[in-house]
Amino acid sequence: MTIAEEFPSVRVRAPGKINVYLEVGALQDDGYHELATAFQAVSLCEEIVATHSDGFTMAVTGTVDIDGVPVDDRNLALRAARLLAAETGYEGGVHLEVHKQVPVAGGMGGGSADAAAALVACDALWDTRLSHPELHRLAARLGADVPFALKGGTAIGTGRGDVLNPALARGRFDWVLVTSEEGVSTPKVYGELDAHRERHRVDIGPIAARPSVDAEVLHALRAGDPAMLAAALRNDLQVATLRLRPDLASILEYGEASGALAGIVSGSGPTLAFLCATPEHAAELRALLEADGHTALHVHGPVPGARVIG
Repeated sequence: MTIAEEFPSVRVRAPGKINVYLEVGALQDDGYHELATAFQAVSLCEEIVATHSDGFTMAVTGTVDIDGVPVDDRNLALRAARLLAAETGYEGGVHLEVHKQVPVAGGMGGGSADAAAALVACDALWDTRLSHPELHRLAARLGADVPFALKGGTAIGTGRGDVLNPALARGRFDWVLVTSEEGVSTPKVYGELDAHRERHRVDIGPIAARPSVDAEVLHALRAGDPAMLAAALRNDLQVATLRLRPDLASILEYGEASGALAGIVSGSGPTLAFLCATPEHAAELRALLEADGHTALHVHGPVPGARVIG
């Protein structure tokens, strides 16, 4: 029996993420910023089914708005499959069925999760048997958030976010996400952050070239203490995202006034993440936000990274 006959398709799930801490360093000469971030993988996941094919094709469905999601080589998942084939000398192709649940352009790494899922799915489907470090190396070539989607759990990211070190996180953290139909461009957010810092450079003072994650974040994660983590949440991109999307500020205020321990913009946004004390508090907050006209989801973390589920 051939590999294709034994494994006609492979299904993989990969998580979205929340940046519970994100410090952005000064703009570098190459146009990038050094980052220090604490990632948490959450239970809002993408799924990919990979099937043998002569070429490289894909289709996208989802519970979120998928208008504008490309199904050609602009899509990170398809590029991941092609990269794996090129690196391993695999001469066949693949068809990817992508089912999206993570908001598109929402600051939760949905595209990166798709790429990580595609790497794992194709590696299993084609029986290329790459080691985890080899998959991580390919993931880093695809984008800064892809290695974490591959790893999952909780981790500290440095460099451009792709240099990962695991972080111990005990217990469960419950979040309520408020999603938005209108995405935000990550490059625009970084551009707005640089402009904001330039306008306020006297008040802000020097920006660290090598940022770091506050020790209180690590203590809170190790303790499994949502209240301690809420006090340590930070996102340097939030000020820029709120300038581009000022409507989000009132939602943050409403969520915090309605029982959240704290609210934060997730990554570059526009998804908002509210940390709650218990699953019951999260369910109550979700109901209040939905009654106020928002799309709200209750998720928890940490959860595993990209893995075969069928």
